[in-house]
Amino acid sequence: MAEWGRGQSPGAVEDVLDVENKRMADSLANKVTRLKSLALDIDKDADEQNRYLDGMDSDFLSVTGLLTGSVKRFSTMTRSGRDNRKLLCSVSAGLIVVFFILYYLVSKAGT
Repeated sequence: MAEWGRGQSPGAVEDVLDVENKRMADSLANKVTRLKSLALDIDKDADEQNRYLDGMDSDFLSVTGLLTGSVKRFSTMTRSGRDNRKLLCSVSAGLIVVFFILYYLVSKAGT
């Protein structure tokens, strides 16, 4: 900051203070511009994330509908006769085997 010398005239002190004030005002304007740019970037990012989450919400709703229908069919199959129980056990065992085969293939592909 400007030093207050005893030999300086009041006009010179005002000029020094005016120059320093303009420099600080320019610095503040630059900081405000950067903050505004940052706020706009945050707003844009938040809008993109909201669109992404809305898309996920609709995906989850459709999956929920599929799972609900599958559970209803599964419950109907378990409540029916003995032949369907044998079929149910073989399908379940087959799905478990397919799951482990896929797991093995994916783990080998990753390494």
